[in-house]
Amino acid sequence: MTTQEAIYSRRAVRDFKDELIPESILHDLIDAAIQAPSAINAQPWAFVVVQDKAILDHISRRTRDLMEAQPMSEELRAKVFKPGWSIFYNATTLIVVCARPEGSHPEWDCCLAAENLLLAARDMAIGGCIIGFAWAALALPDVKELLGIPESYDAVMPIILGYPREFPAPTGRRSPEILSWKVAARA
Repeated sequence: MTTQEAIYSRRAVRDFKDELIPESILHDLIDAAIQAPSAINAQPWAFVVVQDKAILDHISRRTRDLMEAQPMSEELRAKVFKPGWSIFYNATTLIVVCARPEGSHPEWDCCLAAENLLLAARDMAIGGCIIGFAWAALALPDVKELLGIPESYDAVMPIILGYPREFPAPTGRRSPEILSWKVAARA
């Protein structure tokens, strides 16, 4: 798969086979992630890998508890609070890209690393999805302790990974909004 093909075919996957991703492949994905650029080469990323269903279920329940008081549409509320629903869509693996408090904007650097990881996963026929619902739970002191995330680190990007039952078809994109395009006058 070319880089262009990975970019244009990578989509959020939320339906996975019950098959564990081998450790060697996860190391390859993390290695791809750390090839990302970072401000002043700070490389502020750190990673948590979870392949334990009990821990994933615990974080899912904690997230749902936090979401209970949040305003949301009735449609979303019915989905989130349906018995047995997991914010991780029953993926077998969660990788959390964490930021050490180093550099100018460590969270931006971690986002670049996360996209590298997702593109490499697509190239390896592994599906992934960023789970924004998990951010609040991943910031809780007891959840950070459970995952071995130091207090001073931030959980920036929770990414579920797994072998998809199928890859979703690419969705249309709006035309880019180009606010301006300045070209120097040529002599």
